[in-house]
Amino acid sequence: MTNNEKGDVLHSGGCHCAAVRFQVHAPADVHIYNCNCSICYVKSNQHFIVPAQKFELLQGKELLTTYTFNTHKAKHMFCKVCGVQSFYIPRSNPDGYGINPRCIDKGTIENMIVENFNGVEWESSMQVELQKPVSIQSRSK
Repeated sequence: MTNNEKGDVLHSGGCHCAAVRFQVHAPADVHIYNCNCSICYVKSNQHFIVPAQKFELLQGKELLTTYTFNTHKAKHMFCKVCGVQSFYIPRSNPDGYGINPRCIDKGTIENMIVENFNGVEWESSMQVELQKPVSIQSRSK
């Protein structure tokens, strides 16, 4: 893991059975995306995005299984034991991770800023997203 950006804290987390554990450097105030695409809607997925260099899988690699569909760019990884998806590789950021904030251990997230994202119309929504002013959190999706 590389050095953190100013303001990042170390968050630890994992799946329900604790077979999969990870840590991630991200702000204490996280920008959460609430997506309505076919898979996020069904599993009630909310996530924040971090670059790959800010994520470290600590244990459980052998217990992860991966599901892909449609473009096969997103890699939805689940614990084989409990079925929880703590993180995944998003289609929009294949060099990063989408982190489930509910899988972060309590105590390091101070605030969650939730933004709805229209994943049903992914291509046009990404064009709108790319037009937003650049900031650490606004390029997340």
